[in-house]
Amino acid sequence: MKNTRWWLIRHAPVPNPGNMIYGRSDPAADTGDSDALAALAARLPPQAVWVTSHLRRTRQTAAALRLPGSDMALVERALAEQDFGRWEGLSHDAVAELHPEETRRFWSDPAAEAPPEGESFAAVMERVAGAVGRLTDLYAGRDIVAVIHGGSIRAALALALDLTPQAALRLAVAPLSLSRIDHYANEGDGFWSVAAMNALGTFPGSGR
Repeated sequence: MKNTRWWLIRHAPVPNPGNMIYGRSDPAADTGDSDALAALAARLPPQAVWVTSHLRRTRQTAAALRLPGSDMALVERALAEQDFGRWEGLSHDAVAELHPEETRRFWSDPAAEAPPEGESFAAVMERVAGAVGRLTDLYAGRDIVAVIHGGSIRAALALALDLTPQAALRLAVAPLSLSRIDHYANEGDGFWSVAAMNALGTFPGSGR
């Protein structure tokens, strides 16, 4: 039986004093918390396959961890954050004021509804599941360190837990947190288990 281990890391915090929506936008991350990065790096396996999305904040975080392989990470666009379309770069308050009807429609079912010219969280789950499945087959039996996003980690956890998109949105993923899902395969059959969620990460307002 082959055990493929996914080490899911949410990128370092993004300074965002205006509370802007930046899903597919490309702001920089703050990688100045050396203690948090060192604690996270100490938990990660050697000789892993490293993966990031194409967005700068994930590549910056992988580089800041400074582990062998992190500077040669695979870039997987399908593991990027949710695309919020025309809402990108706007604050939540501005979206509600400028697009009231679209906002009401979106919040009536935020898992299935998509922002204008964006994608729904259900669509995020579908593309992330495809990428996770493909890379699990390609690197069966290996450790895969994926430095990605809150939304894509939520989608990967949903795959392992067999959650609906609506249920998956209840999962919170902290910056610089570590979650792990394991895939066990034996002669074509396979199943997932969740080994950790939000290890080491700190939520805003926690006092740490």
